[in-house]
Parts: sequence; C-alpha cells; structure tokens
Amino acid sequence: MPRLPLILLALACAASFAARADAHAFLDRATPAVGSTVHVSPPQVKVWFTQRLEPAFSTAQVFDASGKRVDKADAHLDSTDSALLVVTLPQLAPGTYRVTWRVLSVDTHVTEGDFTFDVAP
Repeated sequence: MPRLPLILLALACAASFAARADAHAFLDRATPAVGSTVHVSPPQVKVWFTQRLEPAFSTAQVFDASGKRVDKADAHLDSTDSALLVVTLPQLAPGTYRVTWRVLSVDTHVTEGDFTFDVAP
C-alpha cells in the first residue's frame, strides 16, 4: 500500500480522537486554585470548565476534613458565563476542604471530579 493513503488514514484517526476528547467539560481552573493554600476564608468557590454546562444537571459541593458538607447548597452557573460553576461558602475555619463537582456539558457528556484547598490562619 502506498505511503500517502496510510498517512492520511493515520491523520484521520488522530483527528477523530482529538474531537472526541474535546467533547467533555473538563476542569479548566478554580478559585481557590486546586491544591492551593489561602489565608482568608473565600466567600465562594468558582470552578471554570472547558465547555458550557447545563444548569439543571451541574453541581458542586464543599466538604471539610471530617466529610461534613459546608457550602450553602446554592451551586449555580454564573449568569454571564455558562462554563463557570459557583457555590457560596460560610466563614471557613482553618483546615483542608474538598470540592466535588459533577457537571453535564451542553453536548450531553457527564464528567465529575474533586480537588482540595487549604485555609491557613
């Protein structure tokens, strides 16, 4: 078989895998940042994703080191950025906090994950 058709086939396969990988909403960044230490209790956690989200099926929760949920149970998409999920927090004591998220992107793919941040005195 000539080399050109093989190269074209390989490129087509690579492009299809790249398109499939792009079809999910992945964590882009967060505030507080993933694995960071903050010295002031944040008023909210903001989590940006790589795609727009479906508001009815996207949520985030924040837990303390003992596993107790500490957020205000009001996770919502930002009104000007549907790739930004926000949940508000009460005043947090020093410690480690785990943020969990489960989102549905507008292309109907579900992703979930978690990360931690620390509040230090």
